[in-house]
Formats: sequence, C-alpha cells, structure tokens
Amino acid sequence: MNQSADLSLEQQFSIRSFETQVEKMSREQAQDFLVKLYEQMIVRENMYKQFLKHQWGLEPGPQAL
Repeated sequence: MNQSADLSLEQQFSIRSFETQVEKMSREQAQDFLVKLYEQMIVRENMYKQFLKHQWGLEPGPQAL
C-alpha cells in the first residue's frame, strides 16, 4: 500500500517536519513522547466509541437543560 497516495501534500510535509523534530530528540524525550502519544490515541479511540454509540442510539446522550 502506498501511503503517500492517501495523504495530501500538506500532510506529507507535516510528517516530514515531524520526522525532523523527532531526529533531534534524546532517547528519553522520544520515549516520553511515545507514551503521551499512545495515551492520546487511547483517549481518541474512547471518544470515537462514545460518539458512535450515541449516533447509533446505543447509549443516551447528554440531557439538555
């Protein structure tokens, strides 16, 4: 699969810029960053799950006041 075909030019540039920043990190900085990134991925996944449950009517949403 050619990932660059699925990404916009702006996204490809952003990835290249990020790569440059990561190359400048120490090992400890990179490890800390990866842990925080993983935590954010889990939080995002939980948000998607909650959103889908609400959209599909599987769970009541917040009550309007």
